[in-house]
Amino acid sequence: MEHLNDNFFEDDELEHDIDYKELEKIDNLRKSDAKVAKRFRFHVGMRNIKTAIAATLCAFIYAFFERNPTFACIGAIFGMGSDFKDSKRSGGNRLFGTIIGGLIGMVLFYIYIQYYPEPTSNFRFMLFELLFVGIIILVLVCQLLVIPGAIQPAGVVLCIILFNTPVDAYITYPLNRIFDTAIGVIIGIAVNMLLSRERIAKIKKFFTNKKINRKEP
Repeated sequence: MEHLNDNFFEDDELEHDIDYKELEKIDNLRKSDAKVAKRFRFHVGMRNIKTAIAATLCAFIYAFFERNPTFACIGAIFGMGSDFKDSKRSGGNRLFGTIIGGLIGMVLFYIYIQYYPEPTSNFRFMLFELLFVGIIILVLVCQLLVIPGAIQPAGVVLCIILFNTPVDAYITYPLNRIFDTAIGVIIGIAVNMLLSRERIAKIKKFFTNKKINRKEP
């Protein structure tokens, strides 16, 4: 009896030593990991398909005009959000960023060619100074207009103009890029509107009901 009683109290003590809060934390972590794994599972969703449609549509349209669709496709991809509101935000950031970077780039490149009008394959030190000033200006402009998301695309366009644009095309290049980006963003937003979740849900419901009605005698 004494031996049994000793075991009984030992088991009771072990039970009290168990940290149930810690076990609960571990269980919650497992559930959280399972949710994350489910959320990020490999699949082709509607946003994936809509982005592909928008970019391909841009390239298809531009092929008729024998025009490079690169920036239009980029604009379409940026203009594709999870919903219409997100599309306007991300697409607007890309468009306004391109406009800001393009205009600042044109002004700075104009200043540059006043000192170095002849084309050269070597970068002048002045370009580095202009880039430094340009980045500061574009960040301030984006902050002033309350569009911080436009800073990255503006910086990309600025760098392209300063370091990868011929002297005779420093005006036409930014204007073309602004135009192409605007077209791409518009197409991206339009595709997102036409193939919105609500619209797709209605279409699915329509065909489901039609299928059910056909089965009924």
